Amino acid sequence: MAMIVHLVRHGHHGLLGRTLCGRMKGISLDNLGCQEMARCADTIRPRPTLILSSPQRRCMQSACIVAARFGLPVEIVPALDELNYGEWTGRTFEDLGRDPQWSSWNTRRGASRPPSGECMRSLQRRVVGHLEQLRSDHRDDTIVAVSHAEPIRAALLHYSRIELDNFLSIEIDPASISTLSVENGGLTITGINQRVSA
Repeated sequence: MAMIVHLVRHGHHGLLGRTLCGRMKGISLDNLGCQEMARCADTIRPRPTLILSSPQRRCMQSACIVAARFGLPVEIVPALDELNYGEWTGRTFEDLGRDPQWSSWNTRRGASRPPSGECMRSLQRRVVGHLEQLRSDHRDDTIVAVSHAEPIRAALLHYSRIELDNFLSIEIDPASISTLSVENGGLTITGINQRVSA
């Protein structure tokens, strides 16, 4: 059996869609998020052999829900961490909408960065680098990697050969699964943004 990697976005939390949480501490899943992740765990096939998570609390909670379903431990992986949004961390999207730098960032993801933050290209390098290392080390495993919209999107853009400036061409919903499989010696996308409705 070839390696399969399920890239799973964390479940819903109370600030989702209102605040750019980034690496804010203590952001937890709400009841909806826990329910979403339980449904997500029920759809993961084949049975995973490894559960990985971003260090952020909302991802660790999501990963623990999946891990409990399969009786597996969770491994924390810094490479799966959210983009570092620097000075934008914690600002509302309404407030950011008035910031010209925010507008520039959202039209030129490949060439700009958040103030005092991490550029999208750097994020893409660390996520893809980790996925390629997994490909070398876990040839026959099914892996669940719980992360955030931007790291997952960055990986999918890479494997789709789509430029970073076109980041909005790939949607990544809460508790969604996007899947990579090894084909012809490399990772190939076999599913994007798959979700189970309530």
